[in-house]
Amino acid sequence: MSAKQQVLLREASHQILAGGSAGLVEICLMHPLDVVKTRFQIQRGTSDPNSYKSLRDCFQTIFRNEGILGFYKGILPPILAETPKRAVKFFTFEQYKKILSFTSLHPGLALSVAGLGAGLTEAVVVNPFEVVKVSLQANRNAFVEQPSTFGQARHIISTNGFGLQGLNKGLTSTLGRHGVFNMIYFGFYFNVKNMFPAFQDPNLEFLRKFGIGLVSGTISSCVNIPFDVAKSRIQGPQPVPGEIKYRTCFQTMAVIYREEGYLALYKGLVPKIMRLGPGGAVMLLVYEYTYGWLQNNW
Repeated sequence: MSAKQQVLLREASHQILAGGSAGLVEICLMHPLDVVKTRFQIQRGTSDPNSYKSLRDCFQTIFRNEGILGFYKGILPPILAETPKRAVKFFTFEQYKKILSFTSLHPGLALSVAGLGAGLTEAVVVNPFEVVKVSLQANRNAFVEQPSTFGQARHIISTNGFGLQGLNKGLTSTLGRHGVFNMIYFGFYFNVKNMFPAFQDPNLEFLRKFGIGLVSGTISSCVNIPFDVAKSRIQGPQPVPGEIKYRTCFQTMAVIYREEGYLALYKGLVPKIMRLGPGGAVMLLVYEYTYGWLQNNW
């Protein structure tokens, strides 16, 4: 192996390890908010006697009926997915960024396009895990009555297979969700970070990066949430068992808008921001610091 190949292999392994570490830390810290977000997104309105009236009511009801472990329903699929998912996300972002550096695109725009490409690639990898996760999170039974992750995956495959009605249900919405999110997430973070000089004080530099990452995750979450709501409706339980109402991304958005109003497309926004605002900052910081440490020590 040539010296150049060794350098490329070392960089790739560092990007993959740092990306996987970033995903694992983020999911372990923020998963309870993802459960709450999904519960809000799959309920169809306040007329349902089982609907949650507020964020506080949702937290209290889950804790009362399902216990503390109820907030960790569906965590195994994202844990199993996070390492390859975030590894793919950050590794492909770096590769797309490198490729686009040879084009005539403005450097700032190239960062956003690289983020878009990374998000679309990530969506293909993560969608089967999302299908299993949402189906588990939609279950309101006590945690001990919850089917296992692998049992739920087997049930989905045996019932509907691997296609767009089975383990890859909602793929178009997932592509939209991840593509839009990462286009803004990476584009905003790196463009804004490059605009402001770094601090010599490591604590101030940490806060600078965290603040930019927090804003980046928050804006990205606000823009992409209609895709997220559509994904949850398609992958969650249908209103009438045996009847498929939510089929494709934009068809689902149109049905939600027509029946529930445009605000329904923003269901779960508060817990989503609470998760992906700080969670987005955590991911970028864990990635950058882990990648830097690996570059210097391995």
